[in-house]
Parts: sequence; C-alpha cells; structure tokens
Amino acid sequence: MTDLKELRAQINRVDREMVSLFKRRMDISKQVALYKKENSLPVMDIKREREVLEKAQQLGGEYGSAVKLMYSNLMELSRAVQYDIIDKDNSLKEEIENAAPMPDIKNARVAFQGIKGANSHEAALCLFPEGELHSYKTFEDVFEAVQRGECDYGILPVENSTAGSVSAVYDLILRYRFYIVKAYDMPIDYCLAGLRQAELSDIEKVMSHPQALSQCELYTGKKGFEPLPCSNTAVAARNTAREKRLNLAAICPYKAAEEYGLKILDNHLQDNPNNTTRFIVISKKLYISENANKVSLCFSLPHVTGSLYSLLCRFNSLGLNLTKIESRPISGRDFEYLFYLDFSGSVKTVGVTKLLCQLSEEMPEFSFLGNFNERN
Repeated sequence: MTDLKELRAQINRVDREMVSLFKRRMDISKQVALYKKENSLPVMDIKREREVLEKAQQLGGEYGSAVKLMYSNLMELSRAVQYDIIDKDNSLKEEIENAAPMPDIKNARVAFQGIKGANSHEAALCLFPEGELHSYKTFEDVFEAVQRGECDYGILPVENSTAGSVSAVYDLILRYRFYIVKAYDMPIDYCLAGLRQAELSDIEKVMSHPQALSQCELYTGKKGFEPLPCSNTAVAARNTAREKRLNLAAICPYKAAEEYGLKILDNHLQDNPNNTTRFIVISKKLYISENANKVSLCFSLPHVTGSLYSLLCRFNSLGLNLTKIESRPISGRDFEYLFYLDFSGSVKTVGVTKLLCQLSEEMPEFSFLGNFNERN
C-alpha cells in the first residue's frame, strides 16, 4: 500500500498541474474578453455557461456534481477577469465616484415611526441631536415622508439581536430602494410600567409592539401575562396611561414610562441582557462618508442552477465578509425572489466597486443601496 507521504506528493504534483492549467485558462479568458470588447458582446453568456457546466458534469463521472461546482466557481472567476479588461463605462461607478459625505445635519428634518419616548425616537435623538424630528404612525409613512420631501432622512429599525429581522421594514427597503446612509446599534432596555396606584401583583395584561413582546417572551410567559400587540412601545405606554386599568401595564423604554407618567413596576425585562436593535437612516440621495464600512445591495438572480452559490463565491474570492442576507418573493412572479445583502467593506476599495459594477451588469435586477458607517 502506498504510504500517506507518497500520496501527498502525488497530490502536490497534480495541484501544480491544475494551477498551470488554471493560469492558461485565465489567459485564454483574457483573449475572449478582448474579442467581446471589440465586437460589443456581453461578458455573461448564460446559454454558453449552462452548456459548459452540463458537459463538465458528464465528464466528471462519479464526481460529476463536484466537477460542476468547481467549474461554476471557475467561470465566476473567469468572468471577473473579463470585466476587468472590458471595463466599460458604468453608471453605478460614476454614481459612486460622485457621491459626497453627508452634509451638515444640524437642522436636518428626520422622520421616525411612533411617538415621543419610542425606541425610534431615542435613536433619532442619538443620531440627529439637533435635528427637527417628525413622528409618523407607520414604517411606510416614514418612507413616504422622505419620498415627498417632507423629511430629509428617515430612521427605521431593521434587526434585533433577540427577535431577528423587522420584516416589514425590509419589504419597504426593497420596494422604495432608498439609500442607506447611516446605521446605529442601540442597546434596548425595557421596563414594565403601569398606573401610579398599581402594583406588580395587579398586572394581568401587557401591551407593547410585537418585536418588544418577542424580546421579553420568557419574562411574560413566566409571569403569565396576556400579551396585547400594538403599533409602538411608546404608544403602549401612552395607551396604558389613558385606559386607566389597574391590571394593564406597558412593556416600554424607561423614557416612555416617564413621558406618560407611569410607575415602573419591574426592570430589565428583555430575555437577552445584551439586547440590541440596529437602526438605519434612509435618504433619497446617496451620501458616502470617509469611514463607511458596510455596503448594502438588493438584486434578483439569473435562472441558472447554483447562481446564489456562484455569487457568494465572488465575495469570498475578494475576502469580503457577508453580514446579512434576506430574501423576499417578487410580487406576481412565482418562485422568484429579491435578495437583500449586507457585507463589510468600502467602495473606496477598487475591487469592491468593480464587483458591484459587474453585478449590476449581470443581475436581472440590481440596486446599490449604499455604503455607510455602522456605529454603536
């Protein structure tokens, strides 16, 4: 039997041959790119790629599926080489290059969902301490306020460390395609607040936003409270004060309890002591700060088997760290999806901008949603 040392030596020899063949293939891809450039042909040829992948799978025999996967990655990398050579004018590249940092936000008009004392209101105060803050009833009202020009920016929660994504906001992001220009991770601490004359033993029902109820699910379950969903945590505090029922309390921020004259009956209700909500700032204009460290995109994929995997290969080849991926069905199209994706990076890195421009050429639908700084 051949020993392990000899087997590894054989693998090393095969690897050297594979690298040599890979380099030859990339050199030929460059020649293909020159031909396509001269003849105004697109880089991506789905029919040709499908034929190559099917042929590779057949030639691979018992390893057919693995060979197809390898070729899928190979063709992604080959396509990237061709884009570098063709490097045609791209509107996205121009838009990114012309983007300026955010202007003075001292008197910015800022929309948030809910009322005074809500988490979104607190996030707005942190990000725009001297801004002109405007409250709106729903998340879509915030988008509409920015759309109509009533406000320059909108503040929205997109994800909580305990309850997960705020699906309604992601749906609106994909529908409106506004730019994300800032993000803020804010610690969330909830109290139980009731009427001044109430005691903890009086409480039977608790009112709050569904996300807050989810973040405090262990607490409410242990106490046996009946959860009552409402539109906002601060609205829950206000309604508790208005209804004047001894058995009703709100799960809300401490500032909301103070704002609406409620008595704090219990503290730190959240299941996760490190409970945090990520807020974003949306704008109709693209602004990119010098210290931007996160990129957001949305896109649909070509109807090719393994297209999502192949896309992720491109990010991996550049060493880019994906931090979020969400999918949403496209209305009116069966089993077709829009993807929302976040990754760590900056468009000031040449490879990142090139990748975005390439994807904008390839994807059936593509939107660059911004490059922004995320801070705690």
